[in-house]
Amino acid sequence: MELNADRLSATLSKEPLRPVYLIAGSEPLLVLEAADAVRVAARAQGMGEREVHDMEGRDADWGALESSIHAPSLFSSQRLIELRLPTGKPGGEGAKLIAGFCANPPPDVVLLIVASEWSKSHAGKWSEAVAKAGHLVTIWPVKPHELGSWIGQRLRSRGLKTTPDAVAQLAQRVEGNLLAAAQEIDKLALLLQGETAVIDAARMADLVADSARFDVFRLTDAALNGQPVQVARVLAGLRAEGEAIPALMGMVVRELTLVAQLAKARNFAAECKALRIWDSKQAVYKRALARHAPERWERLLVEAGRVDRIAKGRVRPGKESFDAWLQLERLLLAVAEKSALRLLAS
Repeated sequence: MELNADRLSATLSKEPLRPVYLIAGSEPLLVLEAADAVRVAARAQGMGEREVHDMEGRDADWGALESSIHAPSLFSSQRLIELRLPTGKPGGEGAKLIAGFCANPPPDVVLLIVASEWSKSHAGKWSEAVAKAGHLVTIWPVKPHELGSWIGQRLRSRGLKTTPDAVAQLAQRVEGNLLAAAQEIDKLALLLQGETAVIDAARMADLVADSARFDVFRLTDAALNGQPVQVARVLAGLRAEGEAIPALMGMVVRELTLVAQLAKARNFAAECKALRIWDSKQAVYKRALARHAPERWERLLVEAGRVDRIAKGRVRPGKESFDAWLQLERLLLAVAEKSALRLLAS
């Protein structure tokens, strides 16, 4: 069956997983979120194993994928096998394998195919076989006249109430970039958590124009994403603008606390749900967790507390440096880069 993204979410909540799903489209955010919905449903239905196969150009190994599909499960009764097709075209060998899977799917495997490009020319007998055995989810770019409606729905999903003029203000700022819009909305939700007032155009303009406040998010995201050069650049900009370190530390401590909690969790997805971490931010945390062991995140969190005390003048003079900006930079560089851990006070 062919579905759109909204119908996919509704279908996943009502029925057992189908043998195969094809999520196809050129809008990265919407494709990612649709694929994440299938992954979440798979975990909820007891699929403890997930394999990922990237099929790109000459490096595509369809034989390895076929062997994996027919291999017995090691740790659970069912597996999710993810096939990534950057071009959206599996070629003759891949098309034959996918069509064969759809004709006789193994009972213990769900195949998730994610295509980063899609048009009517990409379709063929293999995608028709997917639609017959499972679900084909085509995601088309949001048109300019649809952007306001998309942003409005996204704002409501985050508990934010806005006027139409405020939505238009945000739409103008992001210029059609859905990922940028999603990030701005997530930031707004964090900045305004607990507020119930309706955001009008003037309030939205003040919020999105307040670059210093939003740069705090850029700073923490750069650190968690492993971008030390960006960390240094953003931090220098904040310092030049006269931002106070205590105003930054709340968000820094919050982010490090979340990562430390996720590092100790047995089930990443379940912990994200419990902590109300949105899908669009989970990839950032996954990249950060891959960089440091759980005990290091505890150390980084302790270091953040020390930086905060230095900034507030609560640390007695000693041998360590009392330039709070320098200490904060060292902390965030250590978050972004393993080798920078040596910069931290012992």
